[in-house]
Amino acid sequence: MGSSDQLKSESLLELMKEHLTTDAGKQITKKIGLVYQINIAPKKIGFDEVIFTVDLKKGEVKKGPYEGGKPDATFSFKDDDFVKVALGKMNPQVAFMRGAMKIKGSLSAATKFTPDIFPKPAKM
Repeated sequence: MGSSDQLKSESLLELMKEHLTTDAGKQITKKIGLVYQINIAPKKIGFDEVIFTVDLKKGEVKKGPYEGGKPDATFSFKDDDFVKVALGKMNPQVAFMRGAMKIKGSLSAATKFTPDIFPKPAKM
């Protein structure tokens, strides 16, 4: 796997990192106040996963597992499915029922992780 195989999710999470530094982003942090770990697999959940931490207590997004204890909820996605859910093209409940998203940890925390917390992509 070369570095050209960058996950689509990674650029989305980069946008989110920038979004959390804005006023709108700070509102999200204030409102949610939870920590999520997101495991993104290129092709199949559970294989070659890249781990990201979305810390909505501190308003940070970083690559790597959460280091401050246990995240409130952990999601596992295939790269394409994460992008669909984040962009609002796939309903998170539908993704979960189809097995496109796996959740560990608090389900009430998981339900607060909605497409609304992602910045809206710039219209092309």
